[in-house]
Formats: sequence, C-alpha cells, structure tokens
Amino acid sequence: MKPNLSINFLGIKLKNPILSASGTFGYGYELADLIPLKKLGAIVTKTITLEPRCGNDQPRIAEVASGMLNTIGLQNIGVKAFVKEPLEQLKKVGVPVIVSVAGTSVKEYVETIKILSVQDAISAVELNLSCPNLKKKIVCHDLPLVKDVIRSVKKVSRVPIIAKLSPLVTDIAELALCSQNAGADGITLANTYPAMSIDVKTFKYKLSTVKGGMSGPCIKPMAVCCVYDAYQKINIPIIGCGGIQTGEDALEFMLVGARVISIGSASLVSPKRLVEIIYEMENILKEKNIKDVKEVVGMLNTVKTVC
Repeated sequence: MKPNLSINFLGIKLKNPILSASGTFGYGYELADLIPLKKLGAIVTKTITLEPRCGNDQPRIAEVASGMLNTIGLQNIGVKAFVKEPLEQLKKVGVPVIVSVAGTSVKEYVETIKILSVQDAISAVELNLSCPNLKKKIVCHDLPLVKDVIRSVKKVSRVPIIAKLSPLVTDIAELALCSQNAGADGITLANTYPAMSIDVKTFKYKLSTVKGGMSGPCIKPMAVCCVYDAYQKINIPIIGCGGIQTGEDALEFMLVGARVISIGSASLVSPKRLVEIIYEMENILKEKNIKDVKEVVGMLNTVKTVC
C-alpha cells in the first residue's frame, strides 16, 4: 500500500508536502507544459511588490561550487498586473497558491496584502523578510521591524501569513519565536546565504551587485540546522527549504521539524525534479513501512542540543 502523502498546512489541504520555492518557479503557471503542476502540493509564486520592479542589472546569476548565486532584485510585474493575468492562470492549475510578497516600507506590504486578500484563489501569503528590500536592509535584522510588518499585515489579511526568514542572524530560533509572537501563522526556513564570487579570468565580479544570495546543495546542512533549532522554540508549522535535490533531502528537513518542503534551485536544473522528489519520498516511506508522511515530522528532533 502506498504511504499517505497528504498533509494539512495552515488549514490548507495539500496532496503532498512538496511546494515550489519563491523566485525559482516564475509565477508558476508558465511551467505547465513541462511538468504536471497538479501533482504538486502547492505553488509559491515569485515575490510580488506593490509596484512593478525591473530588478538588478545583469549579470545577476552565477554558478559556484555546489550551488548558485543570484541577485535578481525582486523583478516582477507588480501586484495589480499579477492579479489580472498570472493569478487567473494559476486558478486553472488546481493546486493551492501561496503568494510571496515584499515591500520597501511597512505601508507597501500592507497595501499589497489588501489587494491580494480579496482574491479567492490565494491560500496564503509568504512575507519575504529576508531580502534587502526595505530601506536597503534585511528586515529580519531588525526585530521591531519584523514585528511591525507581521502585525500590520495580519490586520488586513484574510489568509494565513508565513514569514520567510533569513539565516544570517545570531539566533534563528529567537527570530522564529519573535515572528510567531507577532502573529505569523507559519515560517519558512531558510532563505539564501550572502555570498560573492570573482572571475579570475576577467578580474571582475560575477554579479553586478558584487554580493548575492547563495542557494543550492551547499547550503542544505545549514538550512536543516535552522529548522532543527526553530522547531524547538515554536509551535507554528515550518516550510523547510535550502539545497533540496532529492527525496532524501526533503525527508531530512521533515525529520527535524519541517511540515512541508519548498524546492528552489533544483527546479532550475530540471523542473521535473519536483515531481520526482515526490515519488522518491513515497518510495523511502514505503521501504521504511511508514504509512503516513505526517509521522516523520519532528521524529528526530527530541534531543535538546546546540548546532
């Protein structure tokens, strides 16, 4: 008998715990010709802002050992254009939609959420608090600001609010707890790590902005540690992400506390990896004679140790 992969996340019924990660899957519907999107648990869109953004200058993607750097700059068409076309296309897919949102001020976050909140096709909002998009700093580095953003959007949102956090903090568990206390319904751990690379053939930086966010297999052990630490402090569900390439990787995150998983860089290599990971997880659980994926959530996170 096949193990049950369905899972409840923030009151949203998912057929499995595999989600696309924001920023690596476009708006979601564009890949319908490449993979069967209906097989995914949910789609997390690229980050949307109140007004359109052109993003950073090229080059803004660079390969590095076991990963990649990016400095896209939150390029997007703006929330009003998003609800007119991409969201209408996403309605046809038939899976829950989680919209990633960022702003350059608390007011922009709120105004964007107001526009999205009247859309029935949206199941949840993921607040991008881990890019340098507000006052040119990472929101997560300012705890009062984290609280202000979350509390403000909670007042106007009709859907659950997920806080996507940066791993570049002194104590990720305290940041997660701060987000929970401010009213976040869930958190995403973890976003990219700041990094840079230089082309020694040209003596130039590989990214136009010099520094960017590092993702891919190289960050997975650190991201798993973030989930492990946060799970011990909070009681809201966690989306685990960071360097997941296989079903085994996904289960690592779930074993230490992630309830669902979002796949990013792997989908850039091959969009079909998301569906393949679902089957790989299913096979592993079957081999272990585990009948329900919910049984593994936090299974190993019982010993209080420090990473």
